[in-house]
Amino acid sequence: MAESCTDEGERAVIPGSRGRPRSKELDAAILRAALDLFIERGIAGMSIEQVAKRAGVGKPTIYRRWPGKEQLVADAIEGYVSADIRRPSHDEIATSAPRALMRRNIAGAARTATDPRFRALVAQIYGSAVTHPTLMQTYWDRYIQPRRTLAIAMLEQAQRNGAVAEDADLEVLVDMLAGAVTYRVLQPNPPTERQMRRYLEAAYRQAGLLSGD
Repeated sequence: MAESCTDEGERAVIPGSRGRPRSKELDAAILRAALDLFIERGIAGMSIEQVAKRAGVGKPTIYRRWPGKEQLVADAIEGYVSADIRRPSHDEIATSAPRALMRRNIAGAARTATDPRFRALVAQIYGSAVTHPTLMQTYWDRYIQPRRTLAIAMLEQAQRNGAVAEDADLEVLVDMLAGAVTYRVLQPNPPTERQMRRYLEAAYRQAGLLSGD
């Protein structure tokens, strides 16, 4: 197996050779550095060189993993916002009650949403949607759209169970849920974790994804 060593001590695999798996620790350090820089400076104010310096790696190490900073930042954002979330599979949605799937993630979602870094992250994402649309398109295609598909599948299940009106516009409901969370987080007095959990429960209940128990 043909290999060479990089300045970070990881093995760079020559194309065509089998190689060894990527270092999860190295990936995590790069993603953490990218997220921190994005929150601090936004997508326009950061560079791969800055990420490499903060992560303690060389630029080639990053470019072997991500083709550009938009893909890197999109993965960094998703890794952070999904850390405490267990997303349901399509099989789970088809066989489980929507309220059970929602309840298992409420605590984690409330914890993430009330992290001060999340508030700053949301502000940067919204700003980047206007100033750097390539990032939003990348994040949308890779992560937001698949999540919307799952959310709509759960709402369809709730419709079949009678919890959501037959004529409800499910795309609008998904937008309302996502918008409600970010709107609440960006208010002058952000909620506590307990308040956010109650808010999420109320929002999901209004959408038909939770029962009144």
